[in-house]
Amino acid sequence: MSIPLIDLAKLTHASKDIRQTEISALDKACREIGFFYLVNTGISTELMTALMTQAKRFFALPQEDKKAIDIKSCVNHRGYGSIGEEQLDEVGHSDWKETFDMALDLPSDHPLAAKYPTMYGPNQNPSDPQTVEVLQEYYVQAFEVAQKLLTAMATALKLEEDFFTRCFKDHVTVLRMIHYPPRPSQDHDNGAGAHTDYGCVTLLLQDHIGGLQVKNRNEEWVDATPIKDALVVNIGDLMQRWTNDEYVSTAHRVRASQEDVHRYSFPFFVEPDYETEVACVPSCMAADKPAKYEPILSGDWIQSRFDATYAYREGK
Repeated sequence: MSIPLIDLAKLTHASKDIRQTEISALDKACREIGFFYLVNTGISTELMTALMTQAKRFFALPQEDKKAIDIKSCVNHRGYGSIGEEQLDEVGHSDWKETFDMALDLPSDHPLAAKYPTMYGPNQNPSDPQTVEVLQEYYVQAFEVAQKLLTAMATALKLEEDFFTRCFKDHVTVLRMIHYPPRPSQDHDNGAGAHTDYGCVTLLLQDHIGGLQVKNRNEEWVDATPIKDALVVNIGDLMQRWTNDEYVSTAHRVRASQEDVHRYSFPFFVEPDYETEVACVPSCMAADKPAKYEPILSGDWIQSRFDATYAYREGK
C-alpha cells in the first residue's frame, strides 16, 4: 500500500473536470485506505515553521510551568498533558509523549459550556502570548482546510455540498501539539500506541523526523514518510460510522524517537457540534445494505472515546 497524494487546489478548482477527477481520487483514498497526503493546502510554510518553533519553546519550559495548565485540572480537557498521561493502545504501554490541547475558547458561562461542561468552555493557554497567537492562527487556517475537504467528501458521497460543514457551527475540533522525546530505555519503542482516531477526520502536520506508521490491509505497518508542507489526513471512527463503513478508519501508530532525537507533530482533530446526530448518510445505504449503526450524537461518541483513553477521566 502506498499512501496517495490529494491536491486541495484541484479539489476546489474552477474547472469542473479537474475538480471531479480529484474528488474521485479522494473518494477512492477514503474507501480503500483511509489515509492520504494533502498538498497545496494554502497554509504557508512560514506559519508551519512558526508553529514548530512555538512547540519547541513551549515543551522546553520547566515542568512546573507546563503543569500550571495541567489538563487533569481542566474539566473540558484543555491544556498540558504529561508523558504517560495517554494510552491509545488499550493493551499496550502508555504513550511516550507530552501534549497540549486547545479548541474553541468559550466563556465558562456560555450556554454550551453549561450544558456540556466536559466538551465546551475556556482554553488553558500557554503564558507566552506569541505562542497563543500562532496556535490560534493555525487553528483558523486548518479549520478552513477541513471545511474545503469535507465539502469535497460530501460531493464524492453524492450529498449536498454542505452536508458535513453545516454541522460545524459550535464544533469541538481540537488542535494538539505533541512532543515525542527520546525514550530513556529501549524496553519498547512505543511513542503513540496503535489506534484509530475517534472523530470525523484528522489533519496532521508532522516534522521531518518521521515515525508515523499506517496499517495496510495485509496487516503490515507502512511508513507515512513526511512530505514538506503536506498534511497527512485520515478518516476517523465517527466518519466511518456516518458512512456505514464505506469510508474506513485505519489503525496507525508512532514509533518512539531514536536516541537524542525529538519529534514534533500537530494533529487537528476535526469534530462536529456536540448535538450533531450521526446517522447513516443516504448514499451509503440500500435495501440490501442497511445501516449498521444506530444514530448517536457526535458529542456522546467523542466523550465515550475520551473516557476510554484517559484514565483520569474515568467517572466523569
